[in-house]
Amino acid sequence: MIVTAQPEATEAGACVLMRGGNAVDAAMAAALVQGVVDPQMCGIAGFGTCQIYDPYRNLHRTIDFHGRTPLAAREDMWAELLEGEVRIGFGFILKGRVNDIGYQSIATPGSLLAYYEAAEQFGTWDWKDICAPAIEQARQGFRVRPHVQRWWTHGAEEGQVDNIERLAFSETGRSIYFRPDGGLKKIGDRVENPDLANTLERIARHGAAIFYSGEIAEEMTADIQTNGGLLSIEDLRAYRTVHSDPARGSYRGYDIFTSNPPGGGLQLIEMLNILENFDLASLGHNTTQYIRILCEAMKAATVDKDKFIADPLFVEIPEFLTDKNYAAAIANGIREGRRITVPRLTRPEARDTTQVCVVDGDGMCVSMTHSNGMPSGVIVPGLGFMLNGCMGVFDPRPGNPGSIAPGKSRFSAMCPTIVFDNGEPCIVIGAPGGTQISMGVMQAILNVLDFDMTMSEAVSAPRFSATSDAIDIANRIPNYTMEPLIKEGYAVTRSASSYTIAGVHGISRRNGRLCGGADPGLDGMALEV
Repeated sequence: MIVTAQPEATEAGACVLMRGGNAVDAAMAAALVQGVVDPQMCGIAGFGTCQIYDPYRNLHRTIDFHGRTPLAAREDMWAELLEGEVRIGFGFILKGRVNDIGYQSIATPGSLLAYYEAAEQFGTWDWKDICAPAIEQARQGFRVRPHVQRWWTHGAEEGQVDNIERLAFSETGRSIYFRPDGGLKKIGDRVENPDLANTLERIARHGAAIFYSGEIAEEMTADIQTNGGLLSIEDLRAYRTVHSDPARGSYRGYDIFTSNPPGGGLQLIEMLNILENFDLASLGHNTTQYIRILCEAMKAATVDKDKFIADPLFVEIPEFLTDKNYAAAIANGIREGRRITVPRLTRPEARDTTQVCVVDGDGMCVSMTHSNGMPSGVIVPGLGFMLNGCMGVFDPRPGNPGSIAPGKSRFSAMCPTIVFDNGEPCIVIGAPGGTQISMGVMQAILNVLDFDMTMSEAVSAPRFSATSDAIDIANRIPNYTMEPLIKEGYAVTRSASSYTIAGVHGISRRNGRLCGGADPGLDGMALEV
């Protein structure tokens, strides 16, 4: 089974599985297609994290491919430009928006190297064959889907650059995303990008080396340097992914394997540790008290994330964050009515991310979350892909865990996760959704484990989040459920969307049967083959 947020990517991965490829082959083929049909959400110049479990090789690894600050970056280079912080965290607003759009917002990308390494080390197919579906898709183009168009037309929030500005920033963007009359393309319009097809063909022939030290690296960095960017060819040549064991926790006897820092896995483990102290099933799903307890756990984990979690190469991560006794103490405070405050300067990480989950016939599992962050808008002439905008989330204030430093990765809430029951995987899950990713993944896991939902039901249920002092809720949560909390002084922000708070996608296995769930708020689907 394969689940992604784009039908084209799901179908591409399913075809790989049907032709004998394993879960990694399918996941990487799907990921490359995702970068073609959802080019602001992800792509070869993005970043992310991937978890791979292979029972036959007794292998369980994560590949972290977070973006890294260029070596020319300095801790205080933007300190005097600071204007504010987004309400729900994980992003800063600077004068001139230099961290949010344009050439200075680009960090060293990791996605293509991770796709290539995963395929070479854990896949069974030839790299050229894995690239072939994306090349074909790029040659034929794609039709604008509702979720793509919705993101394109989503206005700027809390000081962020408007998405239409990102699409129109480069000459290529203006030519492929807009109609001849200058209007933005609409649902059903075809987007054709032959430059991207040509680039993918070059990558299929030469592997990742052409991107990190060869001709594409030279073309990319020449344009960036000419236009005042920080990224250099030395950054690309020095880039390395991080292969490691997954972070590990537990919840009611289930083993939780998830992403390491600077990913959001420790946040997920901390929240589950706190919630293990409550009988959630007896409270009832999405009842007033259930929402209050989960939101306080979310706020506690958010405060700890802001204080302690960053790139472990630069910051020492305290072990107590995943300690059960530490979580129990927080749970006791919540039980006694404690209300946790999340300090903020006055912007969420953009939800410009996507997800792929795969389980193959041999039990191999892959969960990968990858992203362009807040995309920079930069498309190097002739190359066809938009570069990431990772720099927008770094703290411009020196001396903090998330501050800028040369070669540093910033925190991301990405937490591709695999849950085991008695040594066998029972949930493969992950989500896009910026700072709210771990909140959405956590709720879907609870829906399966505490409320016995299928994965389809679990990802479709309305969600909420608290990464600030306000509670953000989907529009399908009734007002009468929230009114008691409002009376207690909680601020509640209701989304206009019925589906919000991360786009969770996952696969569950129960009684030998697979169930796939694609968040109905996006355009994706699950296919069993």
